[in-house]
Amino acid sequence: MQKRKEKYDMLAVVGPTASGKTSLAVELALAIPKAEIISADSRQVYRGMDIGTGKDLAEYVRDGIAVPSHLLDIVEAGEKYNLFEYQRDFLVAYNDIVERGAFPVLCGGSGLYVESVLKGYRLLPVPENQQLRESLEEKTLEELALILSRYKTLHNNTDTDTKKRAIRAIEIEEYYRTCPVEERSFPQINCLTVGVDVDREIRRGRITRRLYERLENGMVDEVRGLLDKGVTAEQLMYYGLEYKFLTQYIIGELTYDEMVKGLEIAIHQFAKRQMTWFRGMEKRGVHIHWIDAMQPRESQVEQIKGLLYD
Repeated sequence: MQKRKEKYDMLAVVGPTASGKTSLAVELALAIPKAEIISADSRQVYRGMDIGTGKDLAEYVRDGIAVPSHLLDIVEAGEKYNLFEYQRDFLVAYNDIVERGAFPVLCGGSGLYVESVLKGYRLLPVPENQQLRESLEEKTLEELALILSRYKTLHNNTDTDTKKRAIRAIEIEEYYRTCPVEERSFPQINCLTVGVDVDREIRRGRITRRLYERLENGMVDEVRGLLDKGVTAEQLMYYGLEYKFLTQYIIGELTYDEMVKGLEIAIHQFAKRQMTWFRGMEKRGVHIHWIDAMQPRESQVEQIKGLLYD
């Protein structure tokens, strides 16, 4: 049996939406002794938000063998989950896996979450600033985006999807500007990071096909069901993309065709932003080994194992 290289504490599989990163991570987890997956997806943490987030739990099962997974379905829909909480929950999962002698495989497309782990961001929880919120409430989304752009450190572009997200992003930036960040312990993880590189046009085709498949498989009913359970339209729209556009359709703000067209464009833009983030990670010192998504899956697995093992 091959032995894992001592210098690697973890494997990370990253890539844009529709790149096939989750299925690749599952195949790798089956090929690596005692491997377990830790999700790095900012929306798959929510229960009941399955089709819209692409959370296909059946994908974690191969030939009746379930790959252990962490940080899926850990928060109720309607609640807010932030980067600080993700780091906290990641460490719990990571330490548990390592202490049991297993090997962690980080997988996801939320670049900020991935980078916070690989670069060891030291964060503190940011309290609500009611006075600041009230001063921003009457501003337009465009005005809020302009205010956010004046800060040196910005989160990602999804912060300007809705007014509520933009206000929270400004609140976070203002807190870190005025309050010194105390040192918060976070381990330096020696990680082999691989990225799934998919041609832009192929990615666009996959995104479009997957969108129509999800619509046919009940994505509208999923969102309608969340509304029926008491999750408000405002709470759902906070999550952006599918939940924003489908909610707007359900409450009558968009026609079906407007919803589909707008959502398709938004997902394409999101995938482009994901790739921009990953390229930025490389500039900030994270070395990513890019794997051709069009290679046969077996070749991809063998190539990555060659990087991982002696």
